[in-house]
Amino acid sequence: ERERERETVVHMATLTTIPAARVVSSSSSAVASSRRRVVGGRKCCSLFTSSKKPISLRGSHSFSTTTKTTLITTMSLRRAFARKTTTMMKTTTTTSCFFSRTLTTRGASSSSNSSSSLIFNRQKGLKKLKAAAAAVGEEVNAAEQSVPLLTSDESEDLLKIRHSTAHILAMATQKVYPKAQCTIGPWIDRGFYYDFFYPDQSFTDQDLKTIQKEMYKIIRKDYPIRREEVSREEAARRIKEINEPYKLEILDMIKTEPITIYHIGDEWWDLCAGPHVESTGKIEQKGIKLESVAGAYWRGDETKPMLQRIYGTAWESQAQLQAYELFKEEAKRRDHRTVGKEMGLFSLQQEEAGGGLVFWHPKGALMRHQIETFWKDLHLQRGYDLVSTPHVAKSELWKTSGHSDFYSENMYQQMQVEEESYQLKPMNCPFHIVVYKDGYYSYRDLPLRWAELGTVYRYERSGTMHGLFRVRGFTQDDAHVFCLPDQITDEITKILDLVEEVLGTFGFKDYEVNLSTRPEKAVGSDDIWERAELALKDSLKRKNWDYIVDDGGGAFYGPKIDIKILDAIGRKWQCSTIQLDFNLPDRFDLSYIDQNNEKQRPIMIHRAIFGSLERFFGILTENYAGAFPVWIAPVQVRLLPVTDTVDDYIQRVANEMRAKGIRVEVKSGERMKKLVRNAEKEKIPIMCIIGKEEAENETLAVRTYKSGDIGTFSLTDVISKVVEATEEKSEHASF
Repeated sequence: ERERERETVVHMATLTTIPAARVVSSSSSAVASSRRRVVGGRKCCSLFTSSKKPISLRGSHSFSTTTKTTLITTMSLRRAFARKTTTMMKTTTTTSCFFSRTLTTRGASSSSNSSSSLIFNRQKGLKKLKAAAAAVGEEVNAAEQSVPLLTSDESEDLLKIRHSTAHILAMATQKVYPKAQCTIGPWIDRGFYYDFFYPDQSFTDQDLKTIQKEMYKIIRKDYPIRREEVSREEAARRIKEINEPYKLEILDMIKTEPITIYHIGDEWWDLCAGPHVESTGKIEQKGIKLESVAGAYWRGDETKPMLQRIYGTAWESQAQLQAYELFKEEAKRRDHRTVGKEMGLFSLQQEEAGGGLVFWHPKGALMRHQIETFWKDLHLQRGYDLVSTPHVAKSELWKTSGHSDFYSENMYQQMQVEEESYQLKPMNCPFHIVVYKDGYYSYRDLPLRWAELGTVYRYERSGTMHGLFRVRGFTQDDAHVFCLPDQITDEITKILDLVEEVLGTFGFKDYEVNLSTRPEKAVGSDDIWERAELALKDSLKRKNWDYIVDDGGGAFYGPKIDIKILDAIGRKWQCSTIQLDFNLPDRFDLSYIDQNNEKQRPIMIHRAIFGSLERFFGILTENYAGAFPVWIAPVQVRLLPVTDTVDDYIQRVANEMRAKGIRVEVKSGERMKKLVRNAEKEKIPIMCIIGKEEAENETLAVRTYKSGDIGTFSLTDVISKVVEATEEKSEHASF
């Protein structure tokens, strides 16, 4: 019962880093050339990179695809072998240098060709692993096994493998189901998919097995994969000949010449720009797997036909596939929808209330209260003022802001109130501007920093919603800073400091930072853009942070900084955004009076740290797998009486703890073993077992979720340690 999920020592890829926040850039050949690496600080520990890679491909790759690179940091894989086995990681070298997170304050070697990766290693704890594996019929190799799990962005070879496997999937599907029509089939992060129009039947798990067997046959025949260039007319003729209407639509979307086709032997072909492996035999058949089937509208349009999307994954070896399966198992165990339901934190009641609407249950609402209180108190300490704005506004406001023109598809329909049109707000920005316009400001009054936990409403298609990560009503931790042009650098630096403090308090200290610059179409003068971009760079330089420049990736109304965090199993999440805006101040004719008594436009900075409370709560839940830091845990202490004769002492303990602000509850009525087991399942940070001896001596037998039984302490000591952990925002109480 003492066995816990043990957070694994992390071994990270190194490149160039910074002292406080650990950020990375990459020179991977797969990263789009428009993204430049900028090194700002001392060498330390770099983590991971991401690229929004615009894919201008033909055939199966006609759409923009986002590819990401991720490095696993802490991960427990014991459940894949046995309940009480922890899979450990070991330092290794792939294309870069890996080392323990505990050494990140020391110097580390760097490599210009480094790319971060998710690593699975099973050397440490091998005896336990063998025993556990034997119990569940698994084989464990006694030799060192370091398995890098690279994304398609990190590995050109894996990208080709996944792309070619998508084609093999389509060929195999049409061999088994000749009436199935092909649409698109791109590679993705760690796999691929292909969409088929096949209304005759829905693909089942058994169908996937049949298709996969056919894929094995194609791989074993080692067909050459050949590229051919043809004219647009010839491509259209061939497509019509094989009756593939969706390919005709794709052909119409291709604006470049010549048209390229990839053949698998003389058996099958597809519109495609590549790249691919030389032959099907280059694919390791034990490294591929078809995973699932999902519905997808053609071109993401609900008015168009529903397609069947087959997802798969592909790797260079069976070992990589097995490691990936373990990673997926761990991610499934941490799924915030499952954990949230088990712990009674929240629910999304599709049938009763509608999709994408979050209902916070008592424990979840209590956690949210802790998070919001921390956020508000910290902002007040950092010079912000809190504002609160309505949930609806006249439609004219959204026309002035431009949302009606550029964001209408994400907004709910207008409602009529006394012959005037109103709409639910999709963003808080115009409301803060309305507050600004209600005042009269001199240059001496700036900067103004206004923050709000404002709930917004955005239309999301039912097929795109996902737990807390994508909902229709959510609360943004919005703030807007109105400042002078020469205050931008100072204000951005202060925001970065605040971001670092907030995210660090919740245990997120590894980031990727992206700086997006002026696109081709933009509002604002060249001078203000140049000053703004320089201010953002200077702020990052002050922080001594590395960052990736996304040339031309900014919004039309201003440059921005995006910060992505790394969770416990190596996934990357977009959270914080800092965005300069030259557009809304013009649209709303904002002004301040300068030193010469003339009106000038203020600079407006949009800023969010969590992004949204709902999404951040989901990330937090999966990062800790429900074993939350003691300071935000819904129940910090559970009292477990051994006998009814100690009830008076139990109540006194509970009352004294509540008086100190400790969230405590009492559970009894079961055998002690079951009471402890239930507390473990609910991930209660601290359990206090109380029998006659503890009552007589006014002590508590303490057991923690982290360490199990840790001994007997006085009531005063326990209270002081829990209060200290809460005040210091600690993950664990220091017993």
